Amino acid sequence: MKSFLIIGMGHFGHHLCRSLAKMDCEIMIVDEKEEAIEDMLPYVVSAKIGDCTNIEVLKTFDIPSFDTCFVCIGENFQNSLEITSLLKECGAKKVISKADRDIQEKFLLRNGADAVIYPEKNMAERYAVRESSEHIFDYINLGSEYSIFEIDVLDRWVGKTVKDLNFRVKYNLVVLATKKGDEVKPVITGERRFEKDEHLLVLGKEDDVRRLTR
Repeated sequence: MKSFLIIGMGHFGHHLCRSLAKMDCEIMIVDEKEEAIEDMLPYVVSAKIGDCTNIEVLKTFDIPSFDTCFVCIGENFQNSLEITSLLKECGAKKVISKADRDIQEKFLLRNGADAVIYPEKNMAERYAVRESSEHIFDYINLGSEYSIFEIDVLDRWVGKTVKDLNFRVKYNLVVLATKKGDEVKPVITGERRFEKDEHLLVLGKEDDVRRLTR
């Protein structure tokens, strides 16, 4: 079972805590305000009130014992920077910090964050991609040139197989799975025939997907 430390119990910290709890993870939460952690007590194994910009406070948490430490402070960026750096100083295996602006992301990475969560930017990009095309229904950025897209099956593809369409060569895309309603089925053979009213999950570059779905 993985263990996590969440520092900062604002809206994002709350959502993160609930999501990790659903996965049967061990969670410790910390905030300066008692009222910020009260409603989360049923979800965690430990909850503390304290100022995490004080390294002596962090040392009492046994930081190296956590698989990942999340810094979810949104109101005071200076505190977020300091805590990110101090967690690494205390031996944190992995630190993931929350940013609200591009410049914050850069500074957090320089201060020791292994990764940065930028919720508003990520969601804005996701919905921009989804809403800018009638054929793209969802989008997951993999952090490089490549993303996973949910697209519909075009009329000219119905009844044809992945092999027939030569998807990888012709479109520069990899078909990962099909989706019909809430049911997702992996595509493990080139003989899979496409059906009307189903969607495809494809791996590729955004430019290639947009050329295909114009």
